[in-house]
Amino acid sequence: MRLDAATPPVPVPRLDRHALLRLLQEHPGPPATARELARRLGIPREAQATLRRELRALVDDGTLALVKGARFAPVDAVSDVTGRLQVRPDGTAMVIGPGVETPVPVSAAGRAGAVHGDTVTVRVEPARDGRGVAGRVVAIQERRRAEIVGLVARDRRGLVFVRPFDTRLDMDVRVPIDATLEAADGEVVSVEITRWPGPTAEASGRIVEVLGAVDAAGVDTEVVIRKHGIPDEHPPDAVAEARARDAVVQTHDIAGRTDFRGDTVVTIDGVHARDFDDAVSVDRLPNGHYRLAVHIADVAHYVPEGGALDLEAFARGTSVYFPERAIHMFPHELATGACSLLPHVDRLVQSCVMEVNGSGEVVRHTLHDGVIHSAARMTYDDVHAILEGHDEALRSRYQGLVPAFERMRALFAILNGRRKRRGSIDFDLPEAEVIVDEDGAIADIVASERNVAHRIIEEFMLLANETVAAHLERADMPSLYRVHEAPDPVRLLEFEAFLQSLGHRLDAPAGGAVHPRAFQQLADRIRGTPEERAVAFLMLRTMQKARYDVVNLGHFGLAAHTYTHFTSPIRRYPDLVVHRMLRELRGGRVDDDRRADLEDMLPEIAQHTSAMERRAQEAERELVQWKKVRFMTGRVGESFAGHVTGVAPYGLFVQLSEHFVEGMVHVSTLTDDVYRFDESARVLFGPRSRRVLRLGDALQVRVARVDLDRRQVELVIDDLEALPRRARAVRNAKGGGAARPARKASSVRPGRRERIGKKKGRR
Repeated sequence: MRLDAATPPVPVPRLDRHALLRLLQEHPGPPATARELARRLGIPREAQATLRRELRALVDDGTLALVKGARFAPVDAVSDVTGRLQVRPDGTAMVIGPGVETPVPVSAAGRAGAVHGDTVTVRVEPARDGRGVAGRVVAIQERRRAEIVGLVARDRRGLVFVRPFDTRLDMDVRVPIDATLEAADGEVVSVEITRWPGPTAEASGRIVEVLGAVDAAGVDTEVVIRKHGIPDEHPPDAVAEARARDAVVQTHDIAGRTDFRGDTVVTIDGVHARDFDDAVSVDRLPNGHYRLAVHIADVAHYVPEGGALDLEAFARGTSVYFPERAIHMFPHELATGACSLLPHVDRLVQSCVMEVNGSGEVVRHTLHDGVIHSAARMTYDDVHAILEGHDEALRSRYQGLVPAFERMRALFAILNGRRKRRGSIDFDLPEAEVIVDEDGAIADIVASERNVAHRIIEEFMLLANETVAAHLERADMPSLYRVHEAPDPVRLLEFEAFLQSLGHRLDAPAGGAVHPRAFQQLADRIRGTPEERAVAFLMLRTMQKARYDVVNLGHFGLAAHTYTHFTSPIRRYPDLVVHRMLRELRGGRVDDDRRADLEDMLPEIAQHTSAMERRAQEAERELVQWKKVRFMTGRVGESFAGHVTGVAPYGLFVQLSEHFVEGMVHVSTLTDDVYRFDESARVLFGPRSRRVLRLGDALQVRVARVDLDRRQVELVIDDLEALPRRARAVRNAKGGGAARPARKASSVRPGRRERIGKKKGRR
């Protein structure tokens, strides 16, 4: 045999674009480079030049898409969507918005200089690991507000930076020395961004206002207002429009209205209430039924659609309530003037009058443009003292109203019983009431519990909201509904697993839809137990958030088929929309053109007002937390009783019983063992010490440190040796792994779902 004979060449397979497309369809996968595709498709090295040429041709004719990293993917697997970039405190990010069906995750490397709050266009591609999708920013359509608040700091070179209070803005803003307004280190400032960060450039800006020291009175409120972009001052045209509204009801205003001025009508609110927009009366009818009238300030009469007041109210969406001040949706000239149902003066209202039988059913109802003359401005405490405390001085002072209050209590019992029978969820846990001094600092934090007067008004408002919603639905009128969907099945399974670890159960049908009654029965069973508050908080987090929608999806928490917001148009824009729909329906002014207009604009109103409500909730919660942390700065070293409200791999969240302040016991302070986290049971357990720390546990803790920068109270357990040893009731401890002390406790904080059951709340 001749050893130098030429080796016959390896045949190169024929590879045209049709054959390549067939191979790609037979071997689908995540976006891949040409080399990776060659390996996936089994194409030999000799044919890879042909492969690259055909891949480029398929990109040119639009069959394939070239995605980041010189990777190829089917064009139908790639799309562009536009939405708002939302960065979470833990650094993960996603794009959300009305045009985005499912939130699109975006990595830090894929943001292309975009920051939290920017409106961006992202290229949506299959993730490289083949699981799900990933987005990368291809265009920044609109920057968030160019003004942010932060703390001034100087580096070792003397360069000035502003560090944003909003930790989701992962950037420091460089400030030229001639644009600092002589702000000192540690002062709070407002800085205007003149250059946004890019892949190779840092952000820069100029300081436009020095707010003061971080612990100065009122600075915390200003920071939260600006951080969340809440407009403080009303524009001049809206204020002028409000001032033009006559607070004195004239004869021509009353023409055509139902006159309720002869009824015994009262307002009942908190002693520090900032607006009085609802009033009630209860009478007994000859047939034994009750006549309940709920009168709501007729804001729609004073705020025409499309005017300056209306446009500003839509932009705000809701009023915002801070401990020491309120930021009203409308200028105070309207909110505390013509639309405030003050006693002993005529006021214009929209009224829902209901006839209620002995079972709590509304057998008849009417809706009116009305006028009332309130007999008294009552407080919850006074009505409670009259009904439950039998305060003789108050009963004598309001002797003409006492029979009306007693009728209200009787009707409340009927309505509340009806709602309980159908399975409505009602958590009756005490909440924290923040007592603020004249400097805006927290003087004390005490328990605020609902008394019978709170519950009476709440029950009446719920019934009016249901009645109005059903009325609009029967009339097939386009409107806004307040919806609360059933819990997500995955979260529900996790919640049931946690309950089982505590020896409780939900009584939910296997594989079937859970009824809200199961949650209410659980709440009844755990009432008064050590784990009551922890289970209730987790129950709320298991549920979805209530929101506004044009489709009636029902209200799970209330076990209501149909529900809306009618009772507070002075502080919630959707209520104002509902008032307008009712008036148009009564006036017969809804033709096909108007119906088409409503169907076009109401979805945007629902989405926007839901977002503005979430903004208000986040701002209110953040400021209260900040004030709570400041309240604890003078209590370092003191011991308090508390109970565990959250368990995470890095430690325990503990709420102090005395002040309702939540702090963190970091796992690194549990020095008697190496504690492990069991996610399914939500416990930390020490294998050697046989100690299990779980939700609801009562602990004695000491305030070790107050971190104002992170707004967190750091706690330690007073005596680890005093903790009881338990037989480990943890089924799946293997997967938990050792807890990792290095992870920052501030990176995750249990969120709170909307509280269900508060008159001034957001059901």
